[in-house]
Amino acid sequence: MILVTGVSGALGGSVFDGLRAVEGLEVVGASSSGDGTTYRLADFDRPETLEAAFAGVDVLVFVSAGYAEDDVVLARHGAAVRAATAAGVRHVIYTSVAGSGERLTYALAHRWTEARLAEAPFDVTVLRNGLYAELAAGLALGGAAAAAEGGVFAVPLGDGRLSVVARDDLAAVAVRVAAEASQDLSGGGTRRHAGKTYELEGVSAVGGHDLADVLAEVLGRPVEYRTMPLAEVRPVLAPMAPYQAFHTVSTLSNINAGLLEARGGDLPAFLDSPRPVRDVIVAAVKSGLQG
Repeated sequence: MILVTGVSGALGGSVFDGLRAVEGLEVVGASSSGDGTTYRLADFDRPETLEAAFAGVDVLVFVSAGYAEDDVVLARHGAAVRAATAAGVRHVIYTSVAGSGERLTYALAHRWTEARLAEAPFDVTVLRNGLYAELAAGLALGGAAAAAEGGVFAVPLGDGRLSVVARDDLAAVAVRVAAEASQDLSGGGTRRHAGKTYELEGVSAVGGHDLADVLAEVLGRPVEYRTMPLAEVRPVLAPMAPYQAFHTVSTLSNINAGLLEARGGDLPAFLDSPRPVRDVIVAAVKSGLQG
């Protein structure tokens, strides 16, 4: 049996749906809102729910449970590793963050979790996911109103570029790895993904000028990119939760410094043709403006 956590989220939901489409697999989902019928209840903030959720599971697709301060995320992930051990899970597939994101503030929780998984008694595969193309679309959407009014897209990226990947592509890799891991456990042969870490960096990078071009296409008017000081963006982030603002500034700083442009990775080994990220960004911006 394969269990996917976080099925109420975009990535977890896509992985769950993709695995259910693979013939011959027994797949269940889990979330903090699970009712025990449609989905199992696996609430990372209630660790007592986890061992029962993981009972009878051979392959656990552990979608990282972020969206909180680091100490909360570490507690969630530590509880998940302990519960998987107690439940007798045989293989855990964990969604982490790509190597190019090593200096991002939110990388801390991912690397800590990778270390805890490495100490566990089950097989482990780490999917070090690149940053989503949808994140770049969010940057564009944040400047869309000003671009529509004044023809300027201002964001503190400098000349930096961000390697991004479509979230659906990352889901497709997780589906393949989980399905093959399950087949290997059933067959009793070589466990091809055990002990592996895959760097799933995007094969395309975008910068401020690229996002301005997207806005120009979507808005139907010329849009010029201008960088801006990081200090000027902080007041805009004030309504966010403190950890969200902290991580957002970290992401912008890393892009600005040229540290988030990848130099290769394992994505092409899993996908014959990754989705064109510009198309993903354009579609997401259009959807965001219409919504």
